Amino acid sequence: MSENSLSSSSARGRPDFNGKNSRFSKPLFFILLVAGLAFAGLNLVSDVEETNMPVTSYLPFFLLGLALLIALGFEFVNGFHDTANAVATVIYTHSLTPGVAVVWSGFCNFLGVLLSSGVVAFGIISLLPVELILQASSGSGFAMVYALLFSAIIWNLGTWYLGLPSSSSHTLIGSIIGVGVANAMLHGRSGLSGVDWDQALKVGYALLLSPVVGFVCAGLLLWVMKLFIRNRQLYQAPESNQPPPVWIRGLLILTCTGVSFAHGSNDGQKGMGLIMLILVGTMPIAYALNRSLPPDQIPRVAALNEVTAHQLLQLQPASANPPPAREVLTGFVGSNSMNPDVLPALAMTLREVGDEIRRYGSMENIPAQAVTNTRNQMYLASESIKHLQSAEVRLPQETERNLKAVKTELDSATRFIPMWVKVVVAIALGLGTMVGWRRIVVTVGERIGKTHLSYAQGASAELVAMMTIGAADGFGLPVSTTHVLSSGVAGTMAANRSGLQLSTLRNLAVAWILTLPVSVLLSALLYWAFSHF
Repeated sequence: MSENSLSSSSARGRPDFNGKNSRFSKPLFFILLVAGLAFAGLNLVSDVEETNMPVTSYLPFFLLGLALLIALGFEFVNGFHDTANAVATVIYTHSLTPGVAVVWSGFCNFLGVLLSSGVVAFGIISLLPVELILQASSGSGFAMVYALLFSAIIWNLGTWYLGLPSSSSHTLIGSIIGVGVANAMLHGRSGLSGVDWDQALKVGYALLLSPVVGFVCAGLLLWVMKLFIRNRQLYQAPESNQPPPVWIRGLLILTCTGVSFAHGSNDGQKGMGLIMLILVGTMPIAYALNRSLPPDQIPRVAALNEVTAHQLLQLQPASANPPPAREVLTGFVGSNSMNPDVLPALAMTLREVGDEIRRYGSMENIPAQAVTNTRNQMYLASESIKHLQSAEVRLPQETERNLKAVKTELDSATRFIPMWVKVVVAIALGLGTMVGWRRIVVTVGERIGKTHLSYAQGASAELVAMMTIGAADGFGLPVSTTHVLSSGVAGTMAANRSGLQLSTLRNLAVAWILTLPVSVLLSALLYWAFSHF
Protein backbone atom coordinates (compact mmCIF):
# COMPACT_ATOMS: atom_id res chain seq x y z
CA MET A 1 0.00 0.00 0.00
CA SER A 2 1.39 3.41 -0.96
CA GLU A 3 1.84 6.24 1.47
CA ASN A 4 -0.98 8.22 -0.19
CA SER A 5 -3.44 5.35 0.04
CA LEU A 6 -2.47 4.73 3.66
CA SER A 7 -3.08 8.33 4.58
CA SER A 8 -6.41 8.43 2.75
CA SER A 9 -7.49 5.21 4.45
CA SER A 10 -6.50 6.69 7.78
CA ALA A 11 -8.45 9.85 6.99
CA ARG A 12 -11.57 7.85 6.11
CA GLY A 13 -11.41 5.98 9.41
CA ARG A 14 -10.44 9.00 11.50
CA PRO A 15 -13.00 9.94 14.18
CA ASP A 16 -14.98 13.15 13.93
CA PHE A 17 -13.75 15.25 16.85
CA ASN A 18 -16.26 18.05 16.18
CA GLY A 19 -19.52 16.19 16.66
CA LYS A 20 -22.75 17.50 18.14
CA ASN A 21 -22.17 15.80 21.49
CA SER A 22 -19.65 18.48 22.47
CA ARG A 23 -22.50 21.03 22.70
CA PHE A 24 -24.06 19.21 25.62
CA SER A 25 -20.81 18.57 27.48
CA LYS A 26 -20.05 22.25 28.19
CA PRO A 27 -23.24 23.03 30.20
CA LEU A 28 -22.86 19.71 32.02
CA PHE A 29 -19.24 20.55 32.82
CA PHE A 30 -20.07 23.91 34.45
CA ILE A 31 -23.07 22.53 36.36
CA LEU A 32 -20.93 19.76 37.88
CA LEU A 33 -18.07 22.19 38.59
CA VAL A 34 -20.30 24.56 40.57
CA ALA A 35 -22.05 21.68 42.31
CA GLY A 36 -18.74 20.10 43.34
CA LEU A 37 -17.28 23.31 44.77
CA ALA A 38 -20.52 24.08 46.62
CA PHE A 39 -20.66 20.54 48.02
CA ALA A 40 -17.07 20.76 49.28
CA GLY A 41 -17.66 24.18 50.86
CA LEU A 42 -20.86 23.13 52.65
CA ASN A 43 -19.25 20.00 54.09
CA LEU A 44 -16.18 21.93 55.27
CA VAL A 45 -18.36 24.47 57.06
CA SER A 46 -20.48 21.70 58.57
CA ASP A 47 -17.45 19.72 59.82
CA VAL A 48 -15.89 22.81 61.42
CA GLU A 49 -19.17 23.85 63.07
CA GLU A 50 -19.54 20.38 64.63
CA THR A 51 -16.25 20.85 66.47
CA ASN A 52 -17.49 24.10 68.14
CA MET A 53 -14.05 25.53 67.44
CA PRO A 54 -13.87 29.33 67.99
CA VAL A 55 -12.67 31.17 64.87
CA THR A 56 -9.76 33.44 65.85
CA SER A 57 -8.19 33.77 62.41
CA TYR A 58 -9.31 33.23 58.84
CA LEU A 59 -5.78 32.46 57.61
CA PRO A 60 -6.16 28.67 58.08
CA PHE A 61 -9.38 28.77 56.05
CA PHE A 62 -7.64 30.68 53.26
CA LEU A 63 -4.69 28.26 53.21
CA LEU A 64 -7.09 25.32 53.30
CA GLY A 65 -9.19 26.63 50.41
CA LEU A 66 -6.13 27.43 48.29
CA ALA A 67 -4.51 24.05 48.92
CA LEU A 68 -7.77 22.21 48.20
CA LEU A 69 -8.21 24.05 44.89
CA ILE A 70 -4.65 23.16 43.86
CA ALA A 71 -5.12 19.51 44.91
CA LEU A 72 -8.37 19.28 42.95
CA GLY A 73 -6.55 20.97 40.05
CA PHE A 74 -4.03 18.12 40.12
CA GLU A 75 -6.86 15.59 39.90
CA PHE A 76 -8.47 17.61 37.10
CA VAL A 77 -5.23 17.56 35.08
CA ASN A 78 -4.85 13.87 35.91
CA GLY A 79 -8.32 13.32 34.41
CA PHE A 80 -7.67 14.72 30.95
CA HIS A 81 -4.03 13.59 30.93
CA ASP A 82 -4.43 9.95 31.92
CA THR A 83 -8.05 9.06 31.21
CA ALA A 84 -7.69 10.04 27.55
CA ASN A 85 -5.94 6.68 27.21
CA ALA A 86 -9.11 4.86 28.26
CA VAL A 87 -11.27 6.44 25.54
CA ALA A 88 -8.77 6.33 22.66
CA THR A 89 -9.68 2.79 21.59
CA VAL A 90 -13.48 3.24 21.60
CA ILE A 91 -13.12 6.52 19.72
CA TYR A 92 -10.76 5.17 17.05
CA THR A 93 -12.87 2.05 16.51
CA HIS A 94 -16.00 4.25 16.27
CA SER A 95 -17.64 2.28 19.07
CA LEU A 96 -18.60 5.59 20.70
CA THR A 97 -18.50 9.15 19.45
CA PRO A 98 -15.87 11.31 21.18
CA GLY A 99 -18.44 13.33 23.14
CA VAL A 100 -20.29 10.29 24.48
CA ALA A 101 -17.01 8.45 25.17
CA VAL A 102 -15.49 11.15 27.37
CA VAL A 103 -18.72 11.74 29.33
CA TRP A 104 -19.17 8.01 29.89
CA SER A 105 -15.51 7.62 30.90
CA GLY A 106 -15.83 10.57 33.27
CA PHE A 107 -18.85 8.95 34.91
CA CYS A 108 -16.99 5.63 35.31
CA ASN A 109 -14.01 7.47 36.82
CA PHE A 110 -16.45 9.10 39.24
CA LEU A 111 -17.79 5.70 40.34
CA GLY A 112 -14.28 4.26 40.62
CA VAL A 113 -13.21 7.00 43.02
CA LEU A 114 -16.35 6.68 45.15
CA LEU A 115 -15.97 2.91 45.53
CA SER A 116 -12.19 2.91 46.11
CA SER A 117 -10.70 1.42 49.25
CA GLY A 118 -8.25 4.19 50.22
CA VAL A 119 -5.31 1.78 50.50
CA VAL A 120 -3.43 3.38 47.59
CA ALA A 121 -3.98 6.86 49.07
CA PHE A 122 -2.10 6.07 52.25
CA GLY A 123 0.46 3.93 50.42
CA ILE A 124 1.46 7.07 48.51
CA ILE A 125 1.52 9.20 51.68
CA SER A 126 3.78 6.71 53.47
CA LEU A 127 6.52 7.53 50.95
CA LEU A 128 6.85 10.96 52.58
CA PRO A 129 9.35 11.49 55.42
CA VAL A 130 7.59 10.67 58.67
CA GLU A 131 8.79 13.90 60.32
CA LEU A 132 7.04 15.95 57.62
CA ILE A 133 3.80 14.02 58.08
CA LEU A 134 4.01 14.65 61.83
CA GLN A 135 4.52 18.37 61.07
CA ALA A 136 1.62 18.63 58.61
CA SER A 137 0.27 21.75 60.34
CA SER A 138 3.63 23.56 60.30
CA GLY A 139 5.21 25.73 57.62
CA SER A 140 7.22 22.72 56.45
CA GLY A 141 3.98 20.79 56.00
CA PHE A 142 2.49 23.47 53.78
CA ALA A 143 5.72 23.80 51.80
CA MET A 144 5.64 20.03 51.26
CA VAL A 145 2.05 19.97 49.97
CA TYR A 146 2.46 22.97 47.67
CA ALA A 147 5.76 21.65 46.25
CA LEU A 148 4.22 18.25 45.53
CA LEU A 149 1.17 19.67 43.80
CA PHE A 150 2.87 22.38 41.75
CA SER A 151 5.65 20.12 40.45
CA ALA A 152 3.18 17.39 39.45
CA ILE A 153 0.85 19.84 37.70
CA ILE A 154 3.69 21.61 35.84
CA TRP A 155 5.12 18.38 34.40
CA ASN A 156 1.70 16.95 33.56
CA LEU A 157 0.68 20.10 31.70
CA GLY A 158 3.99 20.21 29.83
CA THR A 159 3.75 16.63 28.58
CA TRP A 160 0.04 17.07 27.76
CA TYR A 161 0.84 20.14 25.65
CA LEU A 162 3.31 18.04 23.65
CA GLY A 163 0.74 15.25 23.33
CA LEU A 164 2.90 12.79 25.26
CA PRO A 165 1.10 10.25 27.48
CA SER A 166 3.31 10.40 30.57
CA SER A 167 2.33 9.03 33.97
CA SER A 168 0.71 11.16 36.67
CA SER A 169 1.56 8.44 39.19
CA HIS A 170 5.20 8.52 38.16
CA THR A 171 5.21 12.32 38.42
CA LEU A 172 3.65 12.39 41.88
CA ILE A 173 6.02 9.76 43.25
CA GLY A 174 9.01 11.65 41.85
CA SER A 175 7.70 14.81 43.51
CA ILE A 176 7.40 13.00 46.84
CA ILE A 177 10.96 11.71 46.58
CA GLY A 178 12.19 15.22 45.72
CA VAL A 179 10.52 16.70 48.81
CA GLY A 180 11.99 13.97 51.01
CA VAL A 181 15.49 14.45 49.66
CA ALA A 182 15.32 18.26 49.95
CA ASN A 183 13.96 18.08 53.50
CA ALA A 184 16.78 15.78 54.60
CA MET A 185 19.45 17.99 53.01
CA LEU A 186 17.99 21.17 54.54
CA HIS A 187 18.37 19.52 57.96
CA GLY A 188 22.00 18.56 57.35
CA ARG A 189 21.38 14.89 56.61
CA SER A 190 22.08 12.78 53.57
CA GLY A 191 19.41 13.13 50.91
CA LEU A 192 19.05 9.33 50.81
CA SER A 193 17.77 9.35 54.40
CA GLY A 194 14.73 11.45 53.48
CA VAL A 195 12.69 8.73 51.75
CA ASP A 196 11.22 5.37 52.78
CA TRP A 197 13.17 3.51 50.11
CA ASP A 198 11.57 0.13 50.82
CA GLN A 199 8.16 1.56 50.01
CA ALA A 200 9.61 3.60 47.11
CA LEU A 201 11.17 0.49 45.56
CA LYS A 202 7.92 -1.44 45.89
CA VAL A 203 6.05 1.36 44.12
CA GLY A 204 8.88 1.75 41.59
CA TYR A 205 8.75 -1.92 40.65
CA ALA A 206 5.01 -1.63 40.03
CA LEU A 207 5.53 1.40 37.77
CA LEU A 208 8.43 -0.17 35.86
CA LEU A 209 6.81 -3.56 35.36
CA SER A 210 3.39 -2.27 34.32
CA PRO A 211 4.49 -1.15 30.80
CA VAL A 212 6.19 -4.53 30.25
CA VAL A 213 3.04 -6.31 31.40
CA GLY A 214 0.94 -4.12 29.09
CA PHE A 215 3.14 -4.71 26.03
CA VAL A 216 3.63 -8.46 26.45
CA CYS A 217 0.16 -9.42 27.68
CA ALA A 218 -1.73 -7.32 25.13
CA GLY A 219 0.37 -8.80 22.31
CA LEU A 220 -0.17 -12.35 23.60
CA LEU A 221 -3.91 -11.77 24.02
CA LEU A 222 -4.20 -10.59 20.42
CA TRP A 223 -2.26 -13.66 19.25
CA VAL A 224 -4.56 -15.97 21.25
CA MET A 225 -7.64 -14.23 19.85
CA LYS A 226 -6.38 -14.83 16.31
CA LEU A 227 -5.96 -18.54 17.08
CA PHE A 228 -9.46 -19.08 18.46
CA ILE A 229 -11.66 -16.34 16.96
CA ARG A 230 -11.61 -16.55 13.16
CA ASN A 231 -13.61 -13.44 12.36
CA ARG A 232 -11.63 -11.37 9.85
CA GLN A 233 -13.61 -8.22 10.54
CA LEU A 234 -12.27 -8.21 14.11
CA TYR A 235 -8.69 -7.75 12.90
CA GLN A 236 -9.32 -5.13 10.23
CA ALA A 237 -9.20 -1.37 10.65
CA PRO A 238 -12.53 0.46 10.31
CA GLU A 239 -13.07 1.53 6.70
CA SER A 240 -15.61 4.25 7.52
CA ASN A 241 -17.03 6.15 10.47
CA GLN A 242 -19.79 3.58 10.94
CA PRO A 243 -19.82 1.76 14.31
CA PRO A 244 -18.67 -1.89 14.39
CA PRO A 245 -21.04 -4.87 14.80
CA VAL A 246 -22.96 -4.90 18.08
CA TRP A 247 -20.95 -7.64 19.80
CA ILE A 248 -17.59 -6.03 18.98
CA ARG A 249 -18.89 -2.63 19.99
CA GLY A 250 -20.18 -4.03 23.30
CA LEU A 251 -16.80 -5.63 24.05
CA LEU A 252 -14.93 -2.38 23.40
CA ILE A 253 -17.34 -0.29 25.46
CA LEU A 254 -17.07 -2.85 28.29
CA THR A 255 -13.25 -2.66 28.34
CA CYS A 256 -13.33 1.17 28.18
CA THR A 257 -15.71 1.13 31.13
CA GLY A 258 -13.42 -1.18 33.07
CA VAL A 259 -10.28 0.88 32.41
CA SER A 260 -12.05 4.13 33.34
CA PHE A 261 -13.42 2.61 36.55
CA ALA A 262 -10.03 1.09 37.47
CA HIS A 263 -8.29 4.40 36.72
CA GLY A 264 -10.66 6.25 39.03
CA SER A 265 -10.25 3.63 41.73
CA ASN A 266 -6.43 3.77 41.58
CA ASP A 267 -5.47 7.30 40.51
CA GLY A 268 -8.24 9.09 42.38
CA GLN A 269 -6.81 7.87 45.65
CA LYS A 270 -3.61 9.84 45.16
CA GLY A 271 -5.56 13.09 45.29
CA MET A 272 -7.48 11.85 48.33
CA GLY A 273 -4.26 11.20 50.22
CA LEU A 274 -2.95 14.69 49.49
CA ILE A 275 -6.25 16.31 50.46
CA MET A 276 -6.26 14.43 53.77
CA LEU A 277 -2.74 15.75 54.44
CA ILE A 278 -4.05 19.26 53.78
CA LEU A 279 -7.10 18.79 56.01
CA VAL A 280 -5.06 17.33 58.87
CA GLY A 281 -2.57 20.19 58.60
CA THR A 282 -5.09 23.05 58.50
CA MET A 283 -8.03 21.71 60.53
CA PRO A 284 -6.67 19.00 62.86
CA ILE A 285 -9.57 19.33 65.30
CA ALA A 286 -11.97 18.24 62.54
CA TYR A 287 -9.87 15.84 60.46
CA ALA A 288 -6.85 14.57 62.40
CA LEU A 289 -8.87 11.78 64.03
CA ASN A 290 -11.84 9.78 62.85
CA ARG A 291 -14.62 11.32 64.93
CA SER A 292 -17.14 8.77 63.69
CA LEU A 293 -15.57 5.86 65.60
CA PRO A 294 -18.09 4.41 68.11
CA PRO A 295 -17.28 5.32 71.76
CA ASP A 296 -17.92 1.73 72.85
CA GLN A 297 -14.73 0.68 71.00
CA ILE A 298 -12.52 2.92 73.14
CA PRO A 299 -12.23 0.71 76.28
CA ARG A 300 -11.37 -2.34 74.16
CA VAL A 301 -8.72 -0.45 72.15
CA ALA A 302 -7.22 1.06 75.31
CA ALA A 303 -7.01 -2.38 76.95
CA LEU A 304 -5.42 -3.87 73.82
CA ASN A 305 -2.79 -1.10 73.82
CA GLU A 306 -2.00 -1.73 77.48
CA VAL A 307 -1.64 -5.50 77.03
CA THR A 308 0.57 -5.10 73.95
CA ALA A 309 2.75 -2.49 75.68
CA HIS A 310 3.24 -4.85 78.63
CA GLN A 311 4.28 -7.69 76.29
CA LEU A 312 6.81 -5.47 74.49
CA LEU A 313 8.37 -4.32 77.76
CA GLN A 314 8.71 -7.93 78.88
CA LEU A 315 10.63 -8.68 75.68
CA GLN A 316 12.86 -5.59 75.97
CA PRO A 317 12.74 -3.60 79.25
CA ALA A 318 13.36 0.15 79.02
CA SER A 319 16.79 1.44 79.94
CA ALA A 320 17.41 3.58 83.03
CA ASN A 321 17.42 6.84 81.04
CA PRO A 322 15.53 6.08 77.82
CA PRO A 323 15.63 8.63 74.98
CA PRO A 324 12.34 10.30 73.98
CA ALA A 325 10.00 7.72 72.45
CA ARG A 326 9.05 9.90 69.47
CA GLU A 327 12.70 10.51 68.62
CA VAL A 328 13.46 6.77 68.73
CA LEU A 329 10.47 5.75 66.60
CA THR A 330 10.96 8.56 64.08
CA GLY A 331 14.56 7.45 63.60
CA PHE A 332 13.51 3.80 63.29
CA VAL A 333 10.83 4.53 60.67
CA GLY A 334 13.20 6.79 58.73
CA SER A 335 16.15 4.38 58.69
CA ASN A 336 14.45 0.99 59.21
CA SER A 337 17.36 0.20 61.50
CA MET A 338 16.43 -1.81 64.61
CA ASN A 339 17.96 -0.98 67.99
CA PRO A 340 17.23 -1.96 71.64
CA ASP A 341 15.26 1.24 72.32
CA VAL A 342 12.59 0.62 69.64
CA LEU A 343 10.37 -1.88 71.47
CA PRO A 344 10.33 0.09 74.77
CA ALA A 345 9.63 3.31 72.84
CA LEU A 346 6.74 1.66 71.00
CA ALA A 347 5.42 0.27 74.30
CA MET A 348 5.47 3.72 75.93
CA THR A 349 3.76 5.30 72.91
CA LEU A 350 1.00 2.66 72.88
CA ARG A 351 0.49 3.11 76.62
CA GLU A 352 0.22 6.89 76.25
CA VAL A 353 -2.28 6.53 73.41
CA GLY A 354 -4.35 4.09 75.47
CA ASP A 355 -4.34 6.40 78.50
CA GLU A 356 -5.31 9.38 76.32
CA ILE A 357 -8.34 7.81 74.65
CA ARG A 358 -9.46 6.15 77.91
CA ARG A 359 -9.37 9.51 79.67
CA TYR A 360 -11.69 11.21 77.18
CA GLY A 361 -13.89 8.25 76.27
CA SER A 362 -14.31 9.09 72.56
CA MET A 363 -12.45 10.76 69.70
CA GLU A 364 -14.90 13.67 69.75
CA ASN A 365 -14.05 14.53 73.37
CA ILE A 366 -10.29 14.89 72.86
CA PRO A 367 -9.59 18.64 73.24
CA ALA A 368 -8.29 20.69 70.35
CA GLN A 369 -4.85 21.23 71.89
CA ALA A 370 -4.32 17.47 72.29
CA VAL A 371 -5.72 16.23 68.96
CA THR A 372 -2.58 16.75 66.85
CA ASN A 373 -0.29 15.09 69.40
CA THR A 374 -2.64 12.11 69.82
CA ARG A 375 -2.92 11.67 66.07
CA ASN A 376 0.85 11.87 65.60
CA GLN A 377 1.43 9.25 68.30
CA MET A 378 -1.10 6.93 66.68
CA TYR A 379 0.38 7.42 63.21
CA LEU A 380 3.96 6.93 64.42
CA ALA A 381 3.03 3.79 66.36
CA SER A 382 1.25 2.34 63.30
CA GLU A 383 4.23 3.08 61.01
CA SER A 384 6.61 1.56 63.58
CA ILE A 385 4.56 -1.64 63.71
CA LYS A 386 4.59 -1.79 59.89
CA HIS A 387 8.38 -1.44 59.84
CA LEU A 388 8.75 -4.10 62.53
CA GLN A 389 6.79 -6.44 60.29
CA SER A 390 8.82 -5.58 57.18
CA ALA A 391 12.10 -5.90 59.10
CA GLU A 392 11.00 -9.42 60.10
CA VAL A 393 11.75 -8.85 63.77
CA ARG A 394 11.06 -12.14 65.57
CA LEU A 395 8.38 -11.76 68.22
CA PRO A 396 6.14 -14.25 70.05
CA GLN A 397 3.03 -15.17 68.06
CA GLU A 398 0.64 -13.63 70.59
CA THR A 399 2.58 -10.35 70.53
CA GLU A 400 2.55 -10.31 66.72
CA ARG A 401 -1.24 -10.89 66.69
CA ASN A 402 -1.76 -8.08 69.20
CA LEU A 403 0.47 -5.70 67.24
CA LYS A 404 -1.49 -6.46 64.07
CA ALA A 405 -4.78 -5.82 65.89
CA VAL A 406 -3.42 -2.58 67.39
CA LYS A 407 -2.30 -1.38 63.96
CA THR A 408 -5.76 -2.03 62.54
CA GLU A 409 -7.36 0.06 65.30
CA LEU A 410 -4.80 2.86 64.96
CA ASP A 411 -5.29 2.99 61.19
CA SER A 412 -9.07 3.17 61.55
CA ALA A 413 -8.58 6.25 63.74
CA THR A 414 -6.05 8.07 61.54
CA ARG A 415 -6.36 6.69 57.98
CA PHE A 416 -9.88 7.57 56.97
CA ILE A 417 -11.37 9.52 54.07
CA PRO A 418 -14.66 11.40 54.52
CA MET A 419 -17.23 10.70 51.83
CA TRP A 420 -17.32 14.34 50.71
CA VAL A 421 -13.59 14.17 49.90
CA LYS A 422 -14.22 11.15 47.69
CA VAL A 423 -17.09 12.95 45.97
CA VAL A 424 -15.15 16.15 45.13
CA VAL A 425 -12.10 14.18 43.94
CA ALA A 426 -14.43 12.05 41.82
CA ILE A 427 -15.99 15.18 40.32
CA ALA A 428 -12.57 16.75 39.61
CA LEU A 429 -11.29 13.58 37.94
CA GLY A 430 -14.51 13.12 35.99
CA LEU A 431 -14.55 16.73 34.80
CA GLY A 432 -10.91 16.50 33.77
CA THR A 433 -11.84 13.55 31.59
CA MET A 434 -14.33 15.72 29.71
CA VAL A 435 -11.80 18.35 28.55
CA GLY A 436 -8.34 18.41 27.01
CA TRP A 437 -8.39 14.75 26.04
CA ARG A 438 -7.85 15.14 22.29
CA ARG A 439 -4.03 15.53 22.26
CA ILE A 440 -3.40 12.27 24.11
CA VAL A 441 -6.17 10.40 22.25
CA VAL A 442 -4.63 11.28 18.87
CA THR A 443 -1.19 10.11 20.03
CA VAL A 444 -2.51 6.76 21.26
CA GLY A 445 -4.86 6.24 18.32
CA GLU A 446 -2.67 7.39 15.42
CA ARG A 447 0.97 7.83 16.36
CA ILE A 448 2.02 4.59 18.08
CA GLY A 449 1.41 2.14 15.23
CA LYS A 450 1.75 2.61 11.48
CA THR A 451 -1.77 1.37 10.79
CA HIS A 452 -5.20 2.29 12.10
CA LEU A 453 -6.19 0.57 15.34
CA SER A 454 -8.31 -2.54 14.73
CA TYR A 455 -11.17 -3.73 16.92
CA ALA A 456 -9.18 -6.65 18.33
CA GLN A 457 -6.17 -4.47 19.08
CA GLY A 458 -8.29 -1.95 20.98
CA ALA A 459 -10.04 -4.66 22.99
CA SER A 460 -6.76 -6.47 23.83
CA ALA A 461 -5.01 -3.31 25.06
CA GLU A 462 -8.02 -2.18 27.10
CA LEU A 463 -8.65 -5.60 28.66
CA VAL A 464 -5.04 -5.97 29.81
CA ALA A 465 -5.02 -2.40 31.18
CA MET A 466 -8.26 -2.98 33.07
CA MET A 467 -7.02 -6.19 34.70
CA THR A 468 -3.55 -4.81 35.52
CA ILE A 469 -4.85 -1.64 37.18
CA GLY A 470 -7.56 -3.55 39.04
CA ALA A 471 -4.99 -6.02 40.41
CA ALA A 472 -2.66 -3.19 41.47
CA ASP A 473 -5.52 -1.48 43.27
CA GLY A 474 -6.19 -4.69 45.21
CA PHE A 475 -2.55 -4.80 46.35
CA GLY A 476 -2.51 -1.09 47.22
CA LEU A 477 0.08 -0.25 44.54
CA PRO A 478 -0.12 2.80 42.26
CA VAL A 479 0.36 2.01 38.58
CA SER A 480 0.12 4.17 35.51
CA THR A 481 -2.91 3.89 33.26
CA THR A 482 -0.87 5.74 30.64
CA HIS A 483 2.04 3.31 30.73
CA VAL A 484 -0.11 0.18 30.71
CA LEU A 485 -2.45 1.23 27.91
CA SER A 486 0.09 2.94 25.63
CA SER A 487 2.45 -0.02 25.88
CA GLY A 488 -0.54 -2.35 25.36
CA VAL A 489 -1.38 -0.62 22.08
CA ALA A 490 2.29 -0.88 21.05
CA GLY A 491 2.25 -4.59 21.99
CA THR A 492 -0.76 -5.28 19.76
CA MET A 493 0.87 -3.41 16.88
CA ALA A 494 4.01 -5.52 17.27
CA ALA A 495 2.03 -8.78 17.54
CA ASN A 496 -0.01 -7.81 14.47
CA ARG A 497 3.19 -6.90 12.56
CA SER A 498 1.58 -3.55 11.82
CA GLY A 499 4.78 -1.64 12.45
CA LEU A 500 5.56 0.94 15.13
CA GLN A 501 6.26 4.62 14.68
CA LEU A 502 9.71 4.76 16.22
CA SER A 503 9.73 8.56 16.52
CA THR A 504 6.63 8.45 18.75
CA LEU A 505 8.01 5.58 20.81
CA ARG A 506 11.28 7.46 21.22
CA ASN A 507 9.42 10.56 22.44
CA LEU A 508 7.34 8.45 24.83
CA ALA A 509 10.44 6.72 26.18
CA VAL A 510 12.22 10.04 26.70
CA ALA A 511 9.17 11.47 28.52
CA TRP A 512 8.88 8.36 30.71
CA ILE A 513 12.61 8.35 31.51
CA LEU A 514 12.70 12.08 32.28
CA THR A 515 9.53 12.11 34.40
CA LEU A 516 11.18 10.83 37.55
CA PRO A 517 14.38 12.96 37.61
CA VAL A 518 12.60 16.12 36.44
CA SER A 519 9.81 15.80 39.02
CA VAL A 520 12.36 15.03 41.76
CA LEU A 521 14.42 18.11 40.89
CA LEU A 522 11.39 20.37 40.39
CA SER A 523 9.71 19.43 43.68
CA ALA A 524 13.00 19.70 45.59
CA LEU A 525 13.58 23.23 44.28
CA LEU A 526 9.98 24.24 44.98
CA TYR A 527 10.16 22.81 48.51
CA TRP A 528 13.37 24.74 49.15
CA ALA A 529 11.73 27.95 47.89
CA PHE A 530 8.43 27.48 49.75
CA SER A 531 10.16 26.52 53.01
CA HIS A 532 11.81 29.97 53.05
CA PHE A 533 8.37 31.60 53.14
